[in-house]
Amino acid sequence: EKWDFVLVSDIHEVGSQKEIKRKKFLDELSKKGFTIKKIEDQKLFYGLRAPRQLFHKYQQLLRNPDRSWHSPDAHQEVPVTTSFSLLRIRIVSFILQNTVTPDLEKLHDLMKKKVFEASFPLHEKEEVREFLKEKWARWRSLFQHQPIEKIRCYFGEKVALYFAWLGWYTRLLGIAALAGFLTFVSGITIFSSSQVSKEICEANTTVMCPLCDQNCPFWYLSDTCTYAKVTHMIDNEATVVFAMFMAIWATVFLELWKRNRATVVTNWDLYGWDEEQEELALELINNLQHEPRRYQHSYLRSTIVLTLVLVMIVVMIGIAQALVVYRVVATALFSQSESELLREQANTVAVVTGAVLHYLTIVIMTKVNRRVALFLCDLEKPRSFSQREKKFTMKIFTFQFFTHFSSLIYIAFFLGRINGHPGNYVRIAGKWRLEECHPSGCITDLFIQMATIMLLKQTISNVMEYLIPCIAHRLRKKRQRPRQRSSVLGEEEEAEDPCKRQWLNNYRLNEVNVFSLFDEFLEMVIQYSFTTIFVAAFPLAPLLAFLNNIFEIHLDAIKMMRLYRRLVPRKANDIGVWLQVLEAIGILAVIGNGLVIAITSDFIPLQVYKYTYSPCMAENSSGVEGTGELQDTLGAHTSSLLPSPLSSKPWPTGQVHSGWTEASETIISPRLCAAREHVALCVKLIAAWYIPDVPQSVKNQFLVSKHSNLR
Repeated sequence: EKWDFVLVSDIHEVGSQKEIKRKKFLDELSKKGFTIKKIEDQKLFYGLRAPRQLFHKYQQLLRNPDRSWHSPDAHQEVPVTTSFSLLRIRIVSFILQNTVTPDLEKLHDLMKKKVFEASFPLHEKEEVREFLKEKWARWRSLFQHQPIEKIRCYFGEKVALYFAWLGWYTRLLGIAALAGFLTFVSGITIFSSSQVSKEICEANTTVMCPLCDQNCPFWYLSDTCTYAKVTHMIDNEATVVFAMFMAIWATVFLELWKRNRATVVTNWDLYGWDEEQEELALELINNLQHEPRRYQHSYLRSTIVLTLVLVMIVVMIGIAQALVVYRVVATALFSQSESELLREQANTVAVVTGAVLHYLTIVIMTKVNRRVALFLCDLEKPRSFSQREKKFTMKIFTFQFFTHFSSLIYIAFFLGRINGHPGNYVRIAGKWRLEECHPSGCITDLFIQMATIMLLKQTISNVMEYLIPCIAHRLRKKRQRPRQRSSVLGEEEEAEDPCKRQWLNNYRLNEVNVFSLFDEFLEMVIQYSFTTIFVAAFPLAPLLAFLNNIFEIHLDAIKMMRLYRRLVPRKANDIGVWLQVLEAIGILAVIGNGLVIAITSDFIPLQVYKYTYSPCMAENSSGVEGTGELQDTLGAHTSSLLPSPLSSKPWPTGQVHSGWTEASETIISPRLCAAREHVALCVKLIAAWYIPDVPQSVKNQFLVSKHSNLR
């Protein structure tokens, strides 16, 4: 016999408050025609099966029944098919979540009060499930094609579309990974060919200012020869081309996905499916007297939510600044270390350990961000589950974006540009000097930060993502073995009940919730951000993402099939609000990479020098292209501790005015224009969110019309 859902409860004392509340809820289900079966072990298990009339009602309301179980005669027995099984689970789940007791409590209220411990649909021993377990949810199937139709038949369209999107993303990511790898290889081939690197390596008479105020010696520029070569390996003309390629790739990927998605959902006969109409139908199945909840918009609530979101963003920027303080203090401490290696590599060690700390803040803030996003969603009072999901998605992504990228934004656009100069350094608490970029540029610091975070996220996070549920499942199996009960006259032998073992096996699996699939999407979207936004500084990002996703697909499959309870199937004809998020990331990718090339990279200063001030621009010059660029970008400062100035003259043709040369103004002007344009874009997007495109009265007219048609 098949059961749609199982409720699990502790064994409460007879007459206790929890026992009374449980009985009231089960009585409400009985009134709706549910068949309830009770099995007692270490817990109480209640199997639920809905009456057939509910599914006929669904068919009549939507007037567009699922063809796989449609019967022209409403009284004829409905055949049990895979599609019908998914529909049963979906409808029963909705009724369970929206059944109200006489005390005005729903299931989630009762679960908070520990009246019920769990509710879940069952993993059935069906042919499609055995196929997925053997052919899909195994590591040996790593390079095999995904059976999207089978996934849809067992988990529903929403999960199937997630795996279809992830597979499509991974396939196209292979192209980006190849381009990024070739860009990186081309950088290796010119490792020692940069004229700037050669000048740094030969600058064994150019003495540089100390990196800290105490116990830090003057040093020769040639000491950073290897670092300069690595910087040029990342920051070269090929990187600029690759950044432009990735901006185009992000757009092409999304447009091709839209075409692929349209083909898939058309084959499923869901292209014109209306989620709002589906929710109204389910409400009427649960309660024929139901009146739809109207759309509401409050400028006061929107202002409060916007203010709180901005406060959270300020907090995340504050955390990024705390990481800056750590790197400054760590650099000073490492520079005074007794270890020669630490003294020589103080800045690099500070950057790497700072990146590890950044990863730890990401792990902690992810939990905080979720709670805050849920609280803000409650403030907005969305009218339906789908609307709540959309609002939550936008907020959690915004928070996660700033959590992941605030520190990267500082390194990319502010590091080394606000630290002052010898004799007038900017200091933290009047004591520690702000960190500086290497003479050959800041892009290597950004490279190190991105590489560290991506490697940690894709190794530690994925290992924990698999090991924690695996270990938890094994512990639950050992702890919750079936209780052996002796047969007593007049007492049913529950140990022999064929449902008992199946229900226990499902209960021992790890819990799923409404965020289970959401978490997988969020993880991939954040990865997509790393793959596109600052890819100019880290060309290997697509390759790391590609390798990760090959394992991620099957890791998710194994978790869903073997380690977690069955997800409630949900209908869908697209990936929802995630598509808008991906499009926003595409815009940010163009902005981010453009700013990295304009501000972080030395590409523009080098081109300005090469075509304006270099010796090669002089008539009849036979000099090497780029010669002298290093010397013309170093400032001179006289120290009483040295016999001569450190280094060298300003650009020869520059007219100094208030500390700026003509060359500086030539470089800074396009950078400031780009910054102003992007600030204006952010203001525009906030204003567009704040004011709804469609008046609530118009939305409510359509809502009432749909509700009337259904009734």
